[in-house]
Amino acid sequence: MSHIVIHRSHELSFDQARRAAEILAEQLANRYEIGYHWQGDSLHFERSGVGGRIDLEPGMVRINARLGFLLAPLKRRLEQEIHRQLDETFPSSSNPA
Repeated sequence: MSHIVIHRSHELSFDQARRAAEILAEQLANRYEIGYHWQGDSLHFERSGVGGRIDLEPGMVRINARLGFLLAPLKRRLEQEIHRQLDETFPSSSNPA
């Protein structure tokens, strides 16, 4: 099993960050048929071959994902896509949208 771990600072308020995470999850759900739900300040997601969570903290978003055997070869490509999505969804002065 392969893991993706990404920590990203941002300048959104906590409510804005929660809305941004929800939008990101909806886009992933529509595109990749990923199920998700909130548990406190963590958005958990899962589908066959991948699962994980997005943790929100003031000024920080943390993504932890587990990739199954079949998706492990795509790890680098998936990391790049996550960073691209974060650039658009969680802007900061160090990574402008």
